[in-house]
Amino acid sequence: MWDSFSEKEKSILENKAVLKKAEANTFLYDSDETCSGLIFVCSGQLRAFYTSESGREITLYRLLEGDICILKASCIINSLQFDISISAEKNTVFYVLPPESYKTLMESSIEISRYTNEIIAGRMSDIIWLMDQIMWQSFDKRLASFLLEESALDESNTINITHETIANHMGTAREVVTRMLKYFRSEGYIKLSRGTITITDRAGLMSL
Repeated sequence: MWDSFSEKEKSILENKAVLKKAEANTFLYDSDETCSGLIFVCSGQLRAFYTSESGREITLYRLLEGDICILKASCIINSLQFDISISAEKNTVFYVLPPESYKTLMESSIEISRYTNEIIAGRMSDIIWLMDQIMWQSFDKRLASFLLEESALDESNTINITHETIANHMGTAREVVTRMLKYFRSEGYIKLSRGTITITDRAGLMSL
């Protein structure tokens, strides 16, 4: 997209974007901050999640290097209303473009407006896929997929994560996670220790 920007548009991005850093396991934006701006991840890993009225969480999607989040900038697009929160899962460096600056760019450039719609459509696809998993997939399949995804993100068979954290990611109770993990252990798929899960049978999890 950069090559299609005018010099004025590039200048707005360069001068208005704010570079920020966040340490792992820190909270960045809650659902009450409805218009934080456009977020662009340089390095690290952010988590976008929804919290129910009862306090239960579910991960909507992750933001990795090069990813963009616009769902925290609802004031840019009037019909966009998402009460999501964002936290850092790893040490993260990211840019935040203030909503008024990005709105100026959208109004001046058809290309930027089109690209924004593509970003929103992609995130909506992620959320619809998640809804499909929750509604139609059994929990053992969802948990197996989650463990394999975490292993890929960490590039290791050993995952440093608690049962409570998994429950928050998957929108369920810790007891449900613990029960299924014990079943996985009995089947030889994983080994469990305090705060750690080690995948011992990747093929078994993949078969689920």
